[in-house]
Amino acid sequence: MASGVRLQKISDRIREDLSALLIKEINDPRLLQVYITDVKVDRELAFADIYVSAIEGRSRSAEVIKGLESATGFLRRALSETVELRAFPKLRFHWDPTPENADHIEKVLAEIRSQNNKPS
Repeated sequence: MASGVRLQKISDRIREDLSALLIKEINDPRLLQVYITDVKVDRELAFADIYVSAIEGRSRSAEVIKGLESATGFLRRALSETVELRAFPKLRFHWDPTPENADHIEKVLAEIRSQNNKPS
């Protein structure tokens, strides 16, 4: 089992390298303007859970996940060449609603602020 610090370093490296791969190597139109929000590797290094989001939001979630799943073999092979591990973890992709939720909260707060600044 890997230590917490080592797991974090591996997760960060996978996130950085995967982000670069998506920008430079992937030509799938389903994966345009997709970004990696987080990567979590389990203690046994068997799985890397990758959380993704897109600028357009949840409307593209199924399309993005399908695109990533179809590129999993290529992505895993390319990552295993840059991240040195005895056995590279299997990639599992998940939609991350956090950016959309944060945007919604910001809009609500802006609305409250504008209502509080109106003269009574």
